[in-house]
Amino acid sequence: MTACAIESAAENGTRAGCVITADGSYAARLAPRGDAWFPERWTLDGPEPYAVPLPGKQPEEPGTEVQPMADGRVLIHRVPEGRHTFALLYPTGPGTGEVPLGAVECRDGTTELRLLPPAPGGLRAYAVAVGRSSTTVWLVAGGAFGPERLAEVPGRCSGGVWLSGDDRLLALDRELDGRTKTVVVDLERDGEVSPLLQIAEESNDRLLLADADSGLLLIRSDAPSPGRERLGWGVLGSTLPVRFPDSLRLGEHVVTPFAIQPGQMLTPEWCGVALRIAVAGADGDARAGGGSWLGVWRPVERRVHQLAAPVGWLAGSGLWTRDGVLRLPYSTGALPCGVSRVVVPAEVVDEVSLVSRPAEGEAAGVEYAVSPEPSDVPGSSEPVAAFTVRKLSSAFAGRRLAQAARAGRAGAEEVTVE
Repeated sequence: MTACAIESAAENGTRAGCVITADGSYAARLAPRGDAWFPERWTLDGPEPYAVPLPGKQPEEPGTEVQPMADGRVLIHRVPEGRHTFALLYPTGPGTGEVPLGAVECRDGTTELRLLPPAPGGLRAYAVAVGRSSTTVWLVAGGAFGPERLAEVPGRCSGGVWLSGDDRLLALDRELDGRTKTVVVDLERDGEVSPLLQIAEESNDRLLLADADSGLLLIRSDAPSPGRERLGWGVLGSTLPVRFPDSLRLGEHVVTPFAIQPGQMLTPEWCGVALRIAVAGADGDARAGGGSWLGVWRPVERRVHQLAAPVGWLAGSGLWTRDGVLRLPYSTGALPCGVSRVVVPAEVVDEVSLVSRPAEGEAAGVEYAVSPEPSDVPGSSEPVAAFTVRKLSSAFAGRRLAQAARAGRAGAEEVTVE
């Protein structure tokens, strides 16, 4: 399934309106009730979605985080008097049951702690505590003895993307020495940290989304346009370069990918990508109250389908089914719990030329110069750039070769369209 990055609201103003489990069975949000807020769980895997309110003894603070678990309980992260406490909520007839999980103390007063996106397994939940010079990864639900410290990463980390079908490999965007690069934390190897994404030495490169089935990556980098970030795409475990399509540059609007279509084995260029498009403010971030709408894009099509979002869309949230249906949760006065289904047919593409492997003598993992000029690919005006996938490259390449063998195909590293 797709793994999503949740950036802080302060970074881009586009935090999702609700959080959905990796398998799409449950969602959770902080719902308004008059001037107060309370947790709410949505069940999405039945014939019709329905919501269950989970009010506590008192209203929650507006910034309280909630996250659904695969067993239907909801993790809640509160910050009373500077302490970060965690508990699991569940319905008990007319009331709400609560299982305390413990707390994480951030004594210096400057550390920021936030939940990471739901893990693929859905039985555990994780958080990162970002301090002055390092970031700590915590297991906050699913452990044996309350919150457990798993790893410490030098530098200040943002983002958060799960790279595989389990909750082992976590990608974080690390700011260190004035530059931001994506690294991978191996949670089963004592938090071993490996570089993952580096397009150019002086560029700021962030991983926004990754799909474990196809290997498709959505990237934001200022490599092709120094001083101005652009959206690009690449393939994990492949020697193909990152591309920065002009179709993803929508004037002064803020474009944020939030879901990738799963199940597209070995064909990342045909994956549907859901985009939240918002009006930009003076600072370049999404303007508060400016409204947002929906975009759907596939790498092979080189255009964005812009669509009106359903009324009451919990903006920035949604998931794809394997057969290409985009499901968007919404809430209105008439229908407090609803899911809109969007089908965007793929265009017919007669001929697609994709960038080939590096030339003979060029090793995979070498950093090549980023060119903002049109590439030499026939019919293409998209700048391309090589990116490095160190240490993990061979592991993911092996997985994709195995997928190709099972599918009766050869050359899993090359993406072709016939």
